[in-house]
Amino acid sequence: MSENTFLPSRQRGLLALGIIITLLGSLATWSFLNASRAELGPAFMLEVLLTLAAALPMPIIGYRAYALLRANYYLGRDNLKLMWGLRIEEIPLNDIEWVRPATDLTTPLRLPRFRLPGSILGLRRHPDLGVVEFLASDAKNLLLVATAKRVFAISPADPRRFAREFQLATELGSLSPSQAYSTYPSFIVTEAWESLLARYLWLSGLLLNIGLLAWTSFLIPGLESIPLGFDATGAPQGSFPAMQLMMLPLISSALFVTGWIAGLYFYRWEKQRALAFIVWASSTLTGILFLVAVLFAITTTV
Repeated sequence: MSENTFLPSRQRGLLALGIIITLLGSLATWSFLNASRAELGPAFMLEVLLTLAAALPMPIIGYRAYALLRANYYLGRDNLKLMWGLRIEEIPLNDIEWVRPATDLTTPLRLPRFRLPGSILGLRRHPDLGVVEFLASDAKNLLLVATAKRVFAISPADPRRFAREFQLATELGSLSPSQAYSTYPSFIVTEAWESLLARYLWLSGLLLNIGLLAWTSFLIPGLESIPLGFDATGAPQGSFPAMQLMMLPLISSALFVTGWIAGLYFYRWEKQRALAFIVWASSTLTGILFLVAVLFAITTTV
């Protein structure tokens, strides 16, 4: 790690986020298994809602943990580079007006409303500073970096050394002109959406899963039992309540969302975009396979 690279405090945040993800994953798995054994009725709907409530926040919290893991602040002779997950901000040193601790403010700086341990991200408006963007992990070590556009709140583990190095860099002066650069996680989605193939794969996978869920919901009331699997001879194995057929569209939807997120991760790099399309195509193909699985389940006699 370069001496000019400053890291935020990570250990406590990663531990807390890891515990939250583990608890949510355990709850989602437990409620999903209960739903797979429940009969059609309020108990089943409650378990499904509990599964969704536990599973939906997991990608967000997982991204927060990933962002914290690779977060850093690089201070060079020409610019300051703030990296927090997919959020990157490069600021020419000449554009930085001042750097000071947040504790120096006469009006306290309020933190973003939605924050997690080790992940203080978002925008807040301050009466004196205007818009402040947080890219920090520790509210106790906040440093404010002011530019003409906005103020950034960061939290290097050693804020005093960061302030000293910044003062030294400004005294030495810039070696070459640097351009400002900003990128946000939403930029990747927007850029990928401009690809006709990506749009086709996303929409086809989404419509497949919506159709699978609607079709399964329509079929279940008219079924008594279904086979879920085959034995070594190819004969249908077991007889399960028809309500368990609902597990197939739920699993398919979960795999589709996972594949969509994984594809966006690979799409960031030009050399790996082919892999992103493969992942998205696989998610769509998985939806088709689950559609075939439902067809086999309802046409196979037990």
